[in-house]
Amino acid sequence: MKLTSNAILTHRRYMLLAPELTKNTYFKRTNVDSKRYGMLLAGAQRLRGKAYFQMGALDASQLTSDGRQISEADDRSWHLLTLDERGQVVACLRYLAHPVSVSFPELAIARSALAKSEKWGHHVRQAVSGEIDRAKLCGYSYVEIGGWAIAEALRCTTEALRMIVSAYALAQLSGGALGITTASLRSCSASVLRRIGGRELAVAGMRLPSFSDPQYKSTEVEILRFDSSNLNVRYRRWLEESMGRLSEVPVIRRSSEERICRRTEAWSARLCSVTC
Repeated sequence: MKLTSNAILTHRRYMLLAPELTKNTYFKRTNVDSKRYGMLLAGAQRLRGKAYFQMGALDASQLTSDGRQISEADDRSWHLLTLDERGQVVACLRYLAHPVSVSFPELAIARSALAKSEKWGHHVRQAVSGEIDRAKLCGYSYVEIGGWAIAEALRCTTEALRMIVSAYALAQLSGGALGITTASLRSCSASVLRRIGGRELAVAGMRLPSFSDPQYKSTEVEILRFDSSNLNVRYRRWLEESMGRLSEVPVIRRSSEERICRRTEAWSARLCSVTC
């Protein structure tokens, strides 16, 4: 993957969307704005939908009528966003930090094709459970990263690297994290993650294989792990700069009333699915 300067978008801005339950002790510019939050999240979902559709990983039936790709994890996650001069989302990444009590069946990776396979399912569970235990011993959170998408104009710039370094910075600001992600081999996201510090998931010295993900039209992906304290030394300065920048960027969150309303709607939908 050949990277060029991203000076073509010198007016880009950075933004964070905060999940419902989080302590914002390290951010200086937190705002409650449900309307703005909804617009920015929709922009990220629309960017994901467009990027994944163009890549051939999704078809139109998997998107909303306005082209958004929606994940059930969206409302529970941080979203790292890059905005252009018009305020449009041109890069996004989802960062889901789990509570310390999380167990393997609660993770998105537990629903992957590899985790469900007869041959590899036990190994995936064993490897991930070991990572969760290690995170607890270190006092770290355990994180799943996903929803990574970049507008076409930025795909051959350093923006891809910057987004991943920003995820490491968020982890460090939060007290450290171990994490996991599934990365596409076709889009080169796996190679970018490895370049930063991502490593293959393994158990007892055995590397887990890549696999075809039926959720994304059998796109070939591999599971990569990361440790926020183990970044490629070439990007240490980037990490320090990103940590300083993140502490200053605007953080948008929904109002408590909006969160209660959304939880009530979700509860009502679940109840209806059982009783209707």
